[in-house]
Amino acid sequence: MILARFLAESRAAAATEFALLLPMLLIVLFTGSEAGHFVWTQHKLTEAVRNGARYAARFEIDDVCNGSTAVLAGTNLTNVQLLTRTGQLANTAARSVVPGWTDAQVDVDVSCESYVDTGIYSDLNAAGPIVTVRAANVAYPYLFGLLGGIGGSISLNAQSSTAVIGI
Repeated sequence: MILARFLAESRAAAATEFALLLPMLLIVLFTGSEAGHFVWTQHKLTEAVRNGARYAARFEIDDVCNGSTAVLAGTNLTNVQLLTRTGQLANTAARSVVPGWTDAQVDVDVSCESYVDTGIYSDLNAAGPIVTVRAANVAYPYLFGLLGGIGGSISLNAQSSTAVIGI
């Protein structure tokens, strides 16, 4: 009799259903937020290496290549790395666009033998060397710290190549 009356009671049914669904809803919420943050972080990294390649493409060809030898070094190389990592040149202590990203993880390669002779270069009677800016093994900064890092560490990578046009 008491059991039948207990089973027929419906006053706390909504609260019970909510209590049963809450863990699943929280998992979906945090997983979706972390997935969105991952995509946004990868986009920022990709955009940063594109900006670094665009910046390097504006150097004079003589500052990048001496014949078939790559000579991009010194201040120009440091500026490409700084602009790629922080998005600016004015402040060497600026925060990285991806937290924890260092200049050592920005790789700049110049291929003086891979000249482009199409497009605008066909009209310039000159060929442009290819500069490649690469971000390698940048640790993904989890949104929820250890909670997000249950699956282990994730390394992000991005690469962009463009021809040096010497503007």
